[in-house]
Amino acid sequence: MALPLDTRTLQFIDRWIGMVVCGVLSLARLILGGRHAESLTRKPTKILFVKFAEQGSTVLAYQAISRATGMVGRENIYFLVFQENRFILDAMNLIPKENVITVSHKNLFDASLNALRALKQIRQLNIDAAIDLEFFSRSSAALTFLSGAKARVGFHTFFGEGPYRGDLMTHRLLYNPYAHTSQNFQLMVEALEKAPDRLPTFEGSVPAANADSPQFVAPVADREEVRAIIRRESGQEGESRLILLNPNASDLLPLRKWPTDRYVELARRLLVKFPEAYITLTGAPDEAETIGRVREEIGSVRCFSLAGKTTLPQLLVLYTLSELLITNDSGPAHFASMTPITVITLFGPETPLLFRALTPRAIPIWMQVPCSPCVNAYNNRQSPCRDNVCMKSITVDHVFNVACKAYLDRQQEKKLAAFANQGT
Repeated sequence: MALPLDTRTLQFIDRWIGMVVCGVLSLARLILGGRHAESLTRKPTKILFVKFAEQGSTVLAYQAISRATGMVGRENIYFLVFQENRFILDAMNLIPKENVITVSHKNLFDASLNALRALKQIRQLNIDAAIDLEFFSRSSAALTFLSGAKARVGFHTFFGEGPYRGDLMTHRLLYNPYAHTSQNFQLMVEALEKAPDRLPTFEGSVPAANADSPQFVAPVADREEVRAIIRRESGQEGESRLILLNPNASDLLPLRKWPTDRYVELARRLLVKFPEAYITLTGAPDEAETIGRVREEIGSVRCFSLAGKTTLPQLLVLYTLSELLITNDSGPAHFASMTPITVITLFGPETPLLFRALTPRAIPIWMQVPCSPCVNAYNNRQSPCRDNVCMKSITVDHVFNVACKAYLDRQQEKKLAAFANQGT
């Protein structure tokens, strides 16, 4: 039986096997003449982005992809991504769907075979520039090198300030831990117009971090489909005001989890404060059973779970029909930034200074305890922490007060919009 690839297995393979692969490829590059033997183009005609994991970070790459589109045209932008993560690219609608190249990774054999197929497809496209959007992943560095692109942009470990991943990039950049992720991504695109031998020295200014996120527009039919799901699960025929709680924590970084009992208490208090509202719990299919127990503990007929009952595209539609989302720092916070919903994001082991969603409707809560943030690109998002006091220090009172204000502001905004529409 083939070995299934969960997140931890992928991390293990990337760390140990990927390190060897990057070392071998770097040696081969050196033998073939290294950077001196590579003929670089200053004006690329086709650009490939490589970003396998973390769908939320793909949303933060919106401005970088837009910049690349301005350089070579929409039809000449390509993206290499895991199969289950392509939906967010389709929703962003920045590049043609046929330009998204996917890799399935159900097991090790499947991942290897699909990676080879993807590389064959990429090399047939004659890509001349590739940008590795992963911070210090070995697998993405290796695939970027093997893409056949003459110009390759990526973060490099110069003096051991990040995990080793060889010497495979022509445009080697320093990772800036003081710039928002979206700014780092934009600088990677700008690096294509810089002389490689001058990098990582980078003249000019850091791009703005207050750019808007892509805006998702839900088709009428999709909205009606999701409304039907809401009516079925809530038991209510009419439309209700929905407050979404996403009490998840991915297996990539469980330290980001806010205690479940606090979500329960928060839900109960919001139901009392806003009797017209319904609490809706969201989550992945493998969380459905656990979140079902959370719903039972909340114990209200105005609380229901949609965990595992919507597709990811339907989740985006759900955000357009809801008032407020409260979640830990994870993909849904960034997906929601593409819609009009207000998002309260709870940060702990990572910082909103680098990873907040870029929308005026995003409200980060971060207590800035002395040991936070403890995970970053340099330590490959590993932490010795076994007690996430950074998340536990966020009280229900704090989140409740922020949520009440956000909900009331949202209602006032909708009233003003309705009044304006009547006037026209």
